[in-house]
Amino acid sequence: MIDFQKLIMGYQRFRSGDWTDQHDRWEHLSKGQNPKVLVIACSDSRVDPAQIFDTNPGEIFVIRVVGALVPPYERELGHHGVSAALEYAVTKLEVSDILVMGHGACGGIKASLEGTGSEDEDDDFFIKSWISLLDDARDRVVAEHGHESDVACRLEHEGVRTSIANLRSFPFVRDREAAGKLDLHGAWFAIENGSLHLLEPKSSEFIRL
Repeated sequence: MIDFQKLIMGYQRFRSGDWTDQHDRWEHLSKGQNPKVLVIACSDSRVDPAQIFDTNPGEIFVIRVVGALVPPYERELGHHGVSAALEYAVTKLEVSDILVMGHGACGGIKASLEGTGSEDEDDDFFIKSWISLLDDARDRVVAEHGHESDVACRLEHEGVRTSIANLRSFPFVRDREAAGKLDLHGAWFAIENGSLHLLEPKSSEFIRL
């Protein structure tokens, strides 16, 4: 397991290695960014989009949040971190594609299916509030597949579909998609075997790449 000191050692290797070897690229990046793809992925430490898609700094704009969940469009006062990052990527960076990527063995999905397990309501207030975004999807999946062994996987898939539907509730996403300037995609990554499954738009099913 890595600890803070190992992070510092890693930085030192990076500074004397990649940063030095590719100084021109890093100098270019210091002047701005121009990614064309926004990836919305889970905060899970095992699922790093940059590693999975073998990208360099500056190539993808990433939002990482529990369950790879996107909230619906809301204008109420509050601190809307995911919505703010989404707005920046779409309206300022003008990305041409958004990929929502769920994954196997997702703790957020497990929390939705089983509850957080705490008797103290204040102990996991923020987790419960956030995961409630999946309540309707969970109820549908459990009603149809509640006794099946792959119910968690099915809800992980449904979470991606839910996030894509919520993306379309944002006017700046919906309008750009309608104008052909923005494409939405879904994916699911299996940690155990490294396979990537893409959401097929017509069937709304996940197909292994």
